[in-house]
Amino acid sequence: MRILVMSDIHANYTALTAVLNEAGEVDETWCLGDLVGYGPDPNAVVEEMRDIKNLTCLLGNHDVAITGKMPLETFNGDARKSLTYHEKVISASNVDFLNSLPSKTKVRGEATMAHGSPRDPLWEYILNTLTARLNYDHFTTPWCFVGHSHIQCMFALDEKKDRVTLEQTKPDVTVQLHPKLILNPGSVGQPRDRDPRAAFAIYDSEAHTWTPRRAEYNIVEVQERIREAGLPEKHAARLAEGW
Repeated sequence: MRILVMSDIHANYTALTAVLNEAGEVDETWCLGDLVGYGPDPNAVVEEMRDIKNLTCLLGNHDVAITGKMPLETFNGDARKSLTYHEKVISASNVDFLNSLPSKTKVRGEATMAHGSPRDPLWEYILNTLTARLNYDHFTTPWCFVGHSHIQCMFALDEKKDRVTLEQTKPDVTVQLHPKLILNPGSVGQPRDRDPRAAFAIYDSEAHTWTPRRAEYNIVEVQERIREAGLPEKHAARLAEGW
């Protein structure tokens, strides 16, 4: 099956629609969480996701905060300001949808899915080989898909050499999957790998391939909506350079 894998949309509806258009026809869509937070469009994003057929979606830490199950004080000042705004504007039906999503890892076929990491699904960032190594004991499938860091990358465990390596995957360069991999599709709505284009991946569950992809979108338009909503300037500025 051809599966769209994405994460960290962060209330950026313009980026989300660009990804859906760029991905084209898919059999399923898997989202690794954080539909809300940072951006100007929490309702539009959640409503778009609710309409996607054959969707598997996890909760991210920002989503959990909006449902009232995590104190906003857990977040830094700028992130908290955006979440406070989202709490005020998000509809009850969209909160109900978020409440219906799982916050723990989910296994689909040969893939384990987590927002942060299989060891700590909501909060842990897998940013280096040490953290990746500590997570290999927490999933039994050949590969694991994670989000949260907003960085499109891949960790590989060579069991013979007992070595973990990190590679920043390249857009449109297909990876032939093999055990044991941890892969991150990057962020749709707020990339942090110095490429401002919306990030996602296409997973072929039969051919066992992973193709990182990027989609251009109108960043200026989103920046304007962030400023009109009175959200932190940092969340607008970083979109232009992907940091």
